[in-house]
Amino acid sequence: MDISPLYKYLITGPDAQAFLDRIVTRNIGICQVSQVMYTPWCDENGKVIDDGTVQRLGEDKFRLTSAEPNLTWLIDNSSGYEVDIIDDSKSTAGLALQGLNSRSILNSLSAKSLDKLIYFWLMETELNGIPVTISRTGYTGDLGYEIWCNPVQALDLWDEMINAGKSYGITPVGLHALDIARIEASLILMDVDYISARHALIENRKSSPFELGLGWAVKLKKKDFIGKQALSMEKAANSKWEFRGIEIQWEPLEKQFRSVGLAPELPASAWRDSAPLYHNQKQVGYATSGCWSPILKRYIALAHIQSEYARKGTQLEFEIKIEHYRKTTAAIVVDTPFFNPERKRSCP
Repeated sequence: MDISPLYKYLITGPDAQAFLDRIVTRNIGICQVSQVMYTPWCDENGKVIDDGTVQRLGEDKFRLTSAEPNLTWLIDNSSGYEVDIIDDSKSTAGLALQGLNSRSILNSLSAKSLDKLIYFWLMETELNGIPVTISRTGYTGDLGYEIWCNPVQALDLWDEMINAGKSYGITPVGLHALDIARIEASLILMDVDYISARHALIENRKSSPFELGLGWAVKLKKKDFIGKQALSMEKAANSKWEFRGIEIQWEPLEKQFRSVGLAPELPASAWRDSAPLYHNQKQVGYATSGCWSPILKRYIALAHIQSEYARKGTQLEFEIKIEHYRKTTAAIVVDTPFFNPERKRSCP
């Protein structure tokens, strides 16, 4: 898949580490050269602006990826830091190769073996003579890699990978396929599972990292960072909302369709519409995106749920529409990620 549309920023200079540590919630001080960290970043009220990865390319050189433009925000917050911030979005192309056979395909092309490249680290090599940086990252729940290269060589690199992967059944994919994969992996999507604090029109549309299931990425023990005070207070008081997975139960869903003389209908692709969730006829949350998982053979969704109803195993009612009428069917709160194979993190 072509991931070149991601926004990419090179941050260099003596204060690059200190600057990034100030603006994101992760502890960049412990990020080693060739390591990658996923992180959100917040406004001063602890609400998420965007999320992406930080790649440490050198002692004083980092690449930040994001879903939306962040250059102005980065520059505005760089006052007092000795850093250079360059928009690298068009200077670096990106291709993602994900799935069971991704390592084997890359190894057939690479000048260096990828067998020891561990999860969320990167390496430099050549793929059939094309210089690349490969990070063991991706927006799916499977083994996968993202390959970063000069845009001039991106098409040649694409062709090399397609040819190398023919015997493995390599397939170019688009956003519809990716949407299902990222839901199975329980990965959030901006403007679907959350709204950037920059664009939300009212406070209720904003979410903190804790409310998005990203509390593990908030390092409150590090020095001051944007949003730390608000997040510390939220941590102490406990969040009112949790971001969880739900599984829509098959037999009750089938029964609802059978009651009007229809076979059960399942979504052909991932959906991105808000679907209310109830507990004893009281709305206690809403699902934001969901799909029929072709791997798991389950109807799954990601959801914002009030904390008191977000415990694993809690029975909820999921709103559906059948023949123009709104009905509810049984759903249960489950652990995420839905799909999390061992091979995603393991090395041969």
